[in-house]
Order: sequence, then C-alpha cells, then structure tokens
Amino acid sequence: MTLIGYILVTLAAVAAGMINALAGGGTLITFPVLMAVGLPAISANVTNTVALCPGYLGGTLAQAKDLKDQKKRLWIVLPAGVLGGLAGGILLLKTGEKLFTDLVPFLILLASTLLAIQNPVRKWLTRRQEESKTKAASELWAFLPIFVAAIYGGYFGAGLSVIILAVLGLIFSDNLTRLNALKQVIAFVTNVAAALFFVFSGQVNWLVALVMAVGALIGGAIGGKLASKVKPVTLRWIVVSIGFMVGIAYLVKNILAA
Repeated sequence: MTLIGYILVTLAAVAAGMINALAGGGTLITFPVLMAVGLPAISANVTNTVALCPGYLGGTLAQAKDLKDQKKRLWIVLPAGVLGGLAGGILLLKTGEKLFTDLVPFLILLASTLLAIQNPVRKWLTRRQEESKTKAASELWAFLPIFVAAIYGGYFGAGLSVIILAVLGLIFSDNLTRLNALKQVIAFVTNVAAALFFVFSGQVNWLVALVMAVGALIGGAIGGKLASKVKPVTLRWIVVSIGFMVGIAYLVKNILAA
C-alpha cells in the first residue's frame, strides 16, 4: 500500500472514531476506504474488525454502572454474543473472496438501512417500555436471537447495535438506559470474539490495523469533545447517505463486472 493509502486509511479511521462517538456507523466509512486502497474484501473486513474493536470498550465502560443489577442477564447474553461472534468469523473466512465481494454492496446497504432506522427503533422501544405492564415470560429466550444477531456481527457487523437493541426490547422488560448498557457489552464481546479469531486467520493487515486503531482513538477523543456541538441526527444521516451511495456504487460495479 502507498503512503497516500495509509494517509487515507488514517483519516477514515479518525472520521470513524468521531462518528462512532457521536452517532455510530463508522464502519461504513472505513470498510469502503480499505477496499478502495487495495485490500481484498475479506482482508478489509477482518482488518477493520480488529482495528476498531477497542472502540467498543469505551462505550461498555461508560455504562458499566447500568450492568451491576443485570448479572443474570449477562450469563444469558454474553455466551450468545461470544459464540455468535465466533460463528460469524468462521462463516466469513469460509466465504470465498468472490462471493463476499458480491455480497459487499448488500451488506453495506443493509448496514445503512439499520443505521437509518436507529432512531425510530429507539422511539418504538421507549413507547413499548412505557406501555408494558408485564414481564416477559422467560428471559432465556434472548439467547437464540442474540446468537443469530452476533453471527451477523462477526460476519460484517455494521448496524449490529440496532438489531441487538431491538431484540433486547422485545424480550426484556426494562428501561432503555439499562437495555442500551446490555447492548454495548454484547456488541463488545461479539467483536472481541470475532477479532481474536481473526488474529490467527492470516487475513489481518497489521500495519493498517495499527494505524486505524490509533486514528480511531484520536477520532473518538475528538468526537467526545464535539458531542455538545454536533447534532448526532444530522451526522447519522450524512453517514447513511454515504453508505447508500457506496453500496449502490459497488452494486453497479459488480453488475458491470459480471
């Protein structure tokens, strides 16, 4: 990769760190850039997962206090996240480069759609929690849908938080703050499980991952400073628009190359 490529990747990682700190969806910036500078699709996805993984820790630690009274739930959802993340990682590496490249536009469009509906999902969950008077029959039912969601997280991951939050809202009767804390820790363990598996895959571009990790941390710090000055909704829609444009561009490219 050229010096210009590393500069572009660094800038993309800084932008992703800022976006994740303010609105979410940073992967929709970094993954296309990694492919644009020459990384194969699977290597780009694996490197992206490993590089951005530490960023999930910050969100988890920020809401650690909201997890203290949810230990029984953690025993249900954490194994589901870990196993799902590993399954998704294995599935990714079993997918041929050609097939994954063909799937890329659809994955980006799916992730963009999930990011677009994030606010409506949150509003729906808030209304549901306000209207709900009864507790779910059994919280053990959370294992299977969280496991399935985590498979997607280990395979691609962008937009995973929206899926997890919706599942938690359907099964657990609780306020949105506590459910969001659960979502953070599930997303964290899912990505850590996939990233640790990818470490031994031979697909990680370590120099690029290191550059991205530093850039993402810097971007996260900048995003934290700008939190009171930037409207997350505006930023989210900018990212969604970019995601849709990139997804459509890749789709057209694949069609023309067929």
